[in-house]
Amino acid sequence: MVNSAGGNILEPFVDVSEEHLDHLLALNVKGTFLVAQAAARRMIAQGSGGSIINLSSQMGHVGAPNRTVYCATKHAVEGLTRAMAVELAPHAIRVNSVAPTFIRTPMTAPLFADEELRVSLERQIPLGRIGQVEDVVGAVVFLASPAAALITGTSLRVDGGWTAR
Repeated sequence: MVNSAGGNILEPFVDVSEEHLDHLLALNVKGTFLVAQAAARRMIAQGSGGSIINLSSQMGHVGAPNRTVYCATKHAVEGLTRAMAVELAPHAIRVNSVAPTFIRTPMTAPLFADEELRVSLERQIPLGRIGQVEDVVGAVVFLASPAAALITGTSLRVDGGWTAR
């Protein structure tokens, strides 16, 4: 099962409204929790193990201005992933996360329309480019496959080296 819903509202920490905080916590943390819980219950009932992959973010490993709530929710997803991995391992259920950098999608298109911002982001990624959906897909396919049979409780950072600094 791949948990991929998520969102962000860019704003300074001191300006975050309770409404925005509640919205992002519900979407990024509660939604991830409840979907993973439903999948785990089903996998346990079937008795044949499985793989749960939570989409996180490089921001689940670092901090960033104007992204405090997003960072907090993605750090929560990372902690949830590790705790689930330990708890579900006796059921042969592996739980991992994929933590991408900035990825070119319809949702991020307006962000990258700002040429100055796009160039700035590319300069912060050691590999020097914005990610493509295929970059994330490859990581998810790997973690879901038998090639990752002994991998659980980890975060595969598909971030072009962003968090290596």
